Amino acid sequence: EKAKLLRSQPAQIVEPKGLLYVQQREFAVTTPKDGSVSILGSDDATTCHIVVLRHTGSGATCLTHCDGSDTEAEVSLIMSSVKSFSDTTGYGRLEVHLVGGFNDDRQLSQKLTNQLLRAFDLQPDDVHLVTFCVTELNDREEKDVHFPIIYGIAVNVKTAEIFPATFPEKGPDEDLRSAHILTGATLTNIYDPKMEQLHIGPYFWRPFPHVDFWLEQDDKQILQNLSTSPLAEPPHFVSHIRSTLTFLKEHPFPSRSLFPDRKPRIYRKNEEGLWEQVCSDKI
Repeated sequence: EKAKLLRSQPAQIVEPKGLLYVQQREFAVTTPKDGSVSILGSDDATTCHIVVLRHTGSGATCLTHCDGSDTEAEVSLIMSSVKSFSDTTGYGRLEVHLVGGFNDDRQLSQKLTNQLLRAFDLQPDDVHLVTFCVTELNDREEKDVHFPIIYGIAVNVKTAEIFPATFPEKGPDEDLRSAHILTGATLTNIYDPKMEQLHIGPYFWRPFPHVDFWLEQDDKQILQNLSTSPLAEPPHFVSHIRSTLTFLKEHPFPSRSLFPDRKPRIYRKNEEGLWEQVCSDKI
């Protein structure tokens, strides 16, 4: 019933003001007391799943975008992040919302759904599954091709409302964060809710193999080889990958060009509610 309700809602466009956008293999946790961030969101999930974990007592809310790379470790990480802001012995309970995936040919969505259910089931704490809009419950068919119905969601940290969403602005540092994922990152916490600051990096990777070869390929080749579900990707998938590959080509050694001082790039929300970089010497 909950999945049906969620699927029937049109995707809302979420503007950058007050938004913390979470990319694949990133997570962020905050509480309703946060003066800077009121919405956590992520999109472009095809076989990936977006997970929202919330404690109803403290209102501490975590959103992450999982791709099945190390599901058990990821679930443990988001559980401990939410519990660190919540008194789990007192009032309230842990609730989880799972959204994403579809009936893809390779059954990657189904596999991830099972991994997530198992990982939450293995937790010592009680976790209540409130929204389950994944794989076959998030699938639509058009001319024998399957697609997800919902590609992205947002959660309002203050009201706990969850809704389908798209995000015109996926920054800051979109290419840098995507490069980190494409070079094999593990799940990364990007936000410090106590300081109300976004921390990006420091990230280090080796020169991306065959980057020139990939940049020479046509759109079809990139889609076929660098997507888990080529037929169901959103229209901007290829341009996003090209942009990330170009960034990797420009920065083969991030320790020299991006993070010579080994410090993260730090952002805060300004008065307009947009991310603004904080000079590292002020910290």
